[in-house]
Amino acid sequence: MSNLMMNGLLQSRHPMIAFRRFRGKINIQRPRQPHYERARVLEIVKPFYKKPEFNAPCLEAQRTIEHKKTDNPYEVIIAREARNWFEQSRLVAFLHINSFRQEDMFKMQVALHRHNVTVKVYGKSIIHKAVLGTKFEAILPLFAAKTALVFGSDERKITQLLSVLKKTPQVVLLAGIVEGRFLSRNEFVAYAGMPDLTTVRAQLAAVLQGAGGKLVGDLQCHQRQLVQLLETYTRSDENRPPSAGSASDKETS
Repeated sequence: MSNLMMNGLLQSRHPMIAFRRFRGKINIQRPRQPHYERARVLEIVKPFYKKPEFNAPCLEAQRTIEHKKTDNPYEVIIAREARNWFEQSRLVAFLHINSFRQEDMFKMQVALHRHNVTVKVYGKSIIHKAVLGTKFEAILPLFAAKTALVFGSDERKITQLLSVLKKTPQVVLLAGIVEGRFLSRNEFVAYAGMPDLTTVRAQLAAVLQGAGGKLVGDLQCHQRQLVQLLETYTRSDENRPPSAGSASDKETS
């Protein structure tokens, strides 16, 4: 009985709904005119466009060029900062950055920061504003691709810089600036193998002192030889035995 009530009387039936379009298909070629109220609303909200001028493309191109000439204040500030780095750093290196993880990039920056070396990455437009009209203008071709800059206050950090770059093969050394002089990659590496300025000065002082000592020795050489010859002659004269004639002369006297 309970099954009969559950299956027959208490079971709900969901009606099936089927949507049908009124009056058949829509005529696309000659559509039906909307209702008057709807036509009024459509006429109000209908967009209208200004008729383009005859020389509109030329005017748009001119406006684009003028917009590009306008300096971005933020880029001007960053370009001024980059110029200060170039002018105050005694060591500048240019690194080509290949595709690698930002984590590896951070490790390289930390390793260089331990040697008081800073890594900066600027865009091409900022570098162009920073070095245009200065003595560093020759570096612009190096920024055709993504390039990082390394700034250091001591040129003796080149050895540490090269040792860090050997551990990071994703970064390639392009060139460098040492004490205001632009160097190629080979010259930059050769400069790293040179001794420091204090050692070179000591070597130069030793060479100059040796040359001066040799000159003094050459000037006194003949005098020493003459003195030695006179001393030898005097000693040989003193050691010579007296002759017989001289002895008889002494007895007579």
